[in-house]
Amino acid sequence: MCRLLAYLGSPVSLEPLLYKPEHSLVVQSYQPREMLSGVVNADGFGVGWYHLQKDIEPFTYKSTLPIWNDINLPNLSRYIESRCMLAYVRSATAGQALDFSNCQPFEYQRLLFTHNGRIDKFRQTLYRPIRSQLSDEIYQWIKGTTDSEHIFALLLSQRQANPDKSLEQVLQITLLKLQELAQSYQTDVFANVIISDGHRLIASRFSTKSPAPSLYWTADHPTFPKSVIIASEPLSTGNWIPCSENSIISVGEDCDIQIAQI
Repeated sequence: MCRLLAYLGSPVSLEPLLYKPEHSLVVQSYQPREMLSGVVNADGFGVGWYHLQKDIEPFTYKSTLPIWNDINLPNLSRYIESRCMLAYVRSATAGQALDFSNCQPFEYQRLLFTHNGRIDKFRQTLYRPIRSQLSDEIYQWIKGTTDSEHIFALLLSQRQANPDKSLEQVLQITLLKLQELAQSYQTDVFANVIISDGHRLIASRFSTKSPAPSLYWTADHPTFPKSVIIASEPLSTGNWIPCSENSIISVGEDCDIQIAQI
């Protein structure tokens, strides 16, 4: 299980999001409170963000080091500003390689994607069934071996197959497809995901077996006015609202929030 963080709102540097809160993402890397499995998140990290002025593809900074061991990120986080950011710290599933191709956020064109959770016995169960659902283009796009990247690949293929559907609808189609496959192959899927195109955040708290991994949101936090933050665990005191299980949370450009059950 990893820990996720996403921000959408007024321009802010990365430092107050990643480092300053008392239970920041850095603290969650070595002292998480609500993980369903694992003890620490020491198997790498990644940050993705969008340019303040230019409508271009996002930037990412990734490492296989524990986030607390990276000497460059503190300075970068003071310099980089964005209206939209995704980040995660990784606790690798046993058997999955610790390399850059498996580091999140994953990116495709303007989309950034992070996943917290797992597909139980992924290589033995849904690895080939998911790949059989992919378009040729997306099949060739995959670089790593994680269940996380394959969930994103399935979403991208469903998006290509349903061009008239919104990203929220495509995410729901993808999660229901994963549920169907999990039932067929007698496994379980835990899929807290966050997706962004730089203008919106779309997240899910989803599992085929309760409890789902933890996920919270807060709007107009005193430290981050005119914003919405979604995180695996609250970063600080304040009005952090638990996302209901098997739901999709959509945050619009004006930080309006819509929640729908799957």
